[in-house]
Amino acid sequence: MIAMTTRTKRLAATALALSIGFGLSACGTMNTEPQNMSLNSVNQPVVERNNFSLDLVSSGSGLTVPEQVRLADWFEMLELGYGDRIALDDPASSPAVREDVAAVASRFGILLSDTVPVTVGYVDPGNVRVVVTRTTAHVPGCPIWKDEYGVEVGNQTSPGFGCAVNSNIAAMVADPEHLLNGARGSGDTVVLTSNRAIDSYRNAEPTGGGGTALPEVSSEGD
Repeated sequence: MIAMTTRTKRLAATALALSIGFGLSACGTMNTEPQNMSLNSVNQPVVERNNFSLDLVSSGSGLTVPEQVRLADWFEMLELGYGDRIALDDPASSPAVREDVAAVASRFGILLSDTVPVTVGYVDPGNVRVVVTRTTAHVPGCPIWKDEYGVEVGNQTSPGFGCAVNSNIAAMVADPEHLLNGARGSGDTVVLTSNRAIDSYRNAEPTGGGGTALPEVSSEGD
């Protein structure tokens, strides 16, 4: 009877040690990542800028025809489009060169920027450097499927919250720079020209009372 009691105590001690060991092991494997207890999305778009440069041979009279063709082919290879910015790094500040580069860029619907980004290396004498700045936006790490069962025991926000909406915004925004600074107006006032059409509609006599169709009114000039 005494032997059985001793054995029972040993088994109980062993079971207690194993349970403590499993408990410590579970504590070691717990998720130590910070939990989002708010309704704010931590998955926000990240805006990145990349600069692409091309050095061209120039002269006082501008760019030669082969160099203009080379520049146009480079723009086509980059698939130049809305949101891209083109700048000219010309040590000689030749108006003729700038006019030729602007003419090629205009075929793609883009104007030259006045600010030239910093690039690697120097522009050799007799050359100019055309820099294309492209901005992209994406949400890193998305999608996040850590909570594949959709159960949040601590009532925290899902790790993937905001991935879908913000990834769609980053993909659809025409100019990713607008995610940083918003869209800025050109400063042109269009209220007066738009009001001409509105006033013409309001002042016209109804056709049911003998009035005629609205006259054609130009929004240009008075």
